[in-house]
Amino acid sequence: MLSFLPPPFLASTINVWQVFLTTDSVGQAVIALLAVFSIFAWAVMIGKYSELKKLRELNLLFERKLAQERHILDLPENLRNRRDIPYADLLADALEAYWRAAAIGKEKGDENMRSRLEHAENALQRALASQSLRYESSMIILASLVSGAPFMGLFGTVWGIMEAFSAVATQASASIQTLAPGVSAALLTTISGLVVAIPSVFGYNILLGNVKKMITELENYASNLADRIELEAK
Repeated sequence: MLSFLPPPFLASTINVWQVFLTTDSVGQAVIALLAVFSIFAWAVMIGKYSELKKLRELNLLFERKLAQERHILDLPENLRNRRDIPYADLLADALEAYWRAAAIGKEKGDENMRSRLEHAENALQRALASQSLRYESSMIILASLVSGAPFMGLFGTVWGIMEAFSAVATQASASIQTLAPGVSAALLTTISGLVVAIPSVFGYNILLGNVKKMITELENYASNLADRIELEAK
């Protein structure tokens, strides 16, 4: 008669909490710190994803409204002062620079159209750089967690193994039964580091792709805006 034997990974389970309790104070501190980092990483990833999604929706909505306007040099105030929208911020800076150059040229009696356009283009470049930094904010935090968490886990593992071998060295006889608990506790810190790093690296790559896409869209919008200002100014 055949009897069913469960596979090894089901036959025994690891009590993670028990392993954590057998870890020394340094290992517990590393694991606790990594747990905080994990919560922080998830908060940053979710928050950044929501922020980018909202900004992109606002940009597309503003672009559709702007396409309905026949002239952008004399836009109404409600479209010119929406600094919370990246596309609107670029437009506001460009128009302010354009009309400021026009006012200065009028005072000096030198109304040079080329000068107005150059001032508007320079303002667009500055606003573009500023908004690109806005898109990339918080990304350095995720990059630091991706690269730092495994090393913190490795530090805890090396420390735990040193402690385990030091404890065994003081005993008259050593066996795998006496060494295994200390090694298991040490390896728990490596697992903790990977638990932080693995989701963070996937989240970072996804967010980085979204940021690059939105920066490219922002650059295309700035180029189209500069062309439209130049055509209307002539």
